[in-house]
Amino acid sequence: MRIEIDCPEIETDRLILRGPKAADWEAHAAFAGSERARYVGGPFSRRDAWRGFASRWGHWALNGYGMFTVTRKGSDEAIGVIGPHFPEGWAEPELGWILYPKAEGQGLAREAALACRRFAYDTLGWTTAISYVDVRNDRSRALAERLGCRLDPSVPYPFDEDCVVYRHPGPEAAA
Repeated sequence: MRIEIDCPEIETDRLILRGPKAADWEAHAAFAGSERARYVGGPFSRRDAWRGFASRWGHWALNGYGMFTVTRKGSDEAIGVIGPHFPEGWAEPELGWILYPKAEGQGLAREAALACRRFAYDTLGWTTAISYVDVRNDRSRALAERLGCRLDPSVPYPFDEDCVVYRHPGPEAAA
C-alpha cells in the first residue's frame, strides 16, 4: 500500500513545485551520493540518502508543510528540493534549497525560493525565516544574497560542519 501526502502545488513562470513522489528517489540518490552533497553533510550512502529522502514525507505528514520537489513545467523529473522546513534541532524555521547540478546556473533556485518564501509567509504565517549555508558553498551564499538575506551570527546552528546563517527579509520587505 502506498500512502500519498496531500501537498499543495506552486507554479512559477518556469517551474512546478510539488510534494515528494517515489519516482524522485533516483535523482535524489544520485545527488546525495555525489561530491556536490558535501555542502549538505554528504556524500551519503544509498542507505543514508534513503533516510533523508523519506524524512521529507515525514515532515509533510507531521507538520503539514515541507520542502517541495522542484520540476520544470512540462516535465515531472525532479531537479531539486526547495522549501520551508523546521527539523528537530533547528533554531528557527528554515527555507532550505538543493538544486541538482544539471539545473544550476539558470536562476531556477531563486525563482523557486522566492515562491516558497511567499508560501511560508502567506500560507504558513511565518514572520521570519533563516537559511543555513555551508561556509564553502559560494553558490548557495550568492543565492541567499540575491534573495535579500543578510548574515545573522546570533542564530546557533545544529551541525558539525561550519556554516553561516542568513536571515530572510520579513513578509513586508519580501513582498
